Amino acid sequence: MTAIDSPGLDLDAILDDPAIEVLITCGSGGVGKTTTAAALALRAAERGRKVVCLTIDPARRLAQSLGIAELDNTPRPVPTIDASAGGSLDAMMLDMKRTFDEVVLTHASPEKAEQILTNPFYDALSTSFSGTQEYMAMEKLGELHRQARDDGRWDLIVVDTPPARSALDFLDAPEHLTRLLDGRMLKLLLSPARGPLRVMGFGMQLVTGALSKILGGQVLTDVQTFVSAFETLFGGFGERARRTRAALAGPHTTFVVVASPTADALREATYFVERLQEEQMPLAGVVVNRVHASSLDLSAGRAEALAEDLAATDRQAERYALRRHAARMVEIDTEQRLLGRFRAVTAEVPTTYVPDNGRDVSDLPALRALAFRTTWTGREA
Repeated sequence: MTAIDSPGLDLDAILDDPAIEVLITCGSGGVGKTTTAAALALRAAERGRKVVCLTIDPARRLAQSLGIAELDNTPRPVPTIDASAGGSLDAMMLDMKRTFDEVVLTHASPEKAEQILTNPFYDALSTSFSGTQEYMAMEKLGELHRQARDDGRWDLIVVDTPPARSALDFLDAPEHLTRLLDGRMLKLLLSPARGPLRVMGFGMQLVTGALSKILGGQVLTDVQTFVSAFETLFGGFGERARRTRAALAGPHTTFVVVASPTADALREATYFVERLQEEQMPLAGVVVNRVHASSLDLSAGRAEALAEDLAATDRQAERYALRRHAARMVEIDTEQRLLGRFRAVTAEVPTTYVPDNGRDVSDLPALRALAFRTTWTGREA
């Protein structure tokens, strides 16, 4: 691969920095973000950090590569890492519904908690509403960070954020969810005939009557019952969201954008970089996964010409290999053009390029090898 004029991203220096307590990987789906997060967590642990890795819906083979039968909402030790440097690694997968349940049980009275947890509207909110997963990732991150500072179990939290359809939805999720829960309509449903709203009694009867016809009487009753029980938690959601978001912008957090050398992925990565910069979030740099390279200095055109020369011979295996090489060189040239455009708009952002080795990450040695390739600071993939 031709060298790209960009500052290298020294992830080892970041992983070794005791001032960094939270490392967040973000990017679109399908770019290797979850695997990159796990690889960096493993690398940090084997260099002496006490790490917990919070992943979002990882592939089963990733859990197996960590030596864990399955991941759930509880941090579990990864038993087979090299702990000779004094580090440790726990891994977990966000369970959105369980995290929401834990928030309710922690911050509501037993009576209110039971009313909330058994309410059909809550069941829909905690499993299906847009933004809930992102918000619960923020809740879990805040919980882990508080625990880390309280008992010292971890000194680094590595977070794999949910794939976002627009850049960094998880940064906006707390605001979206608290706006929903604190919205005017829900408050009207909660107290349609109290205080100054008494003069609107007839009008509100018309509104609730119309809603009842649209939603169904039982659904409206479920919503009203839920809001009444949930009222005491409104402020807590907003306050925790503000604290966690402030921590994300602080000196103890850093972000790593993960991409692959495709047009869509690099477009999303550019948007992530720009959004982080606009939000004044601490951006460490970009990891571009699965970059292809060739050790054979033979252009696509020359390989095609040589293959054509062999058309009338019995050297068909060589002809096939030349055509494969020509196709790979076309792919490499395309990636180079795309990466060149990406660098043109992110020239000052440190970047590392991870060469594609054509194999899945299915065990700890493979994850360790990926970590090495990711943290390598060479200028060529």
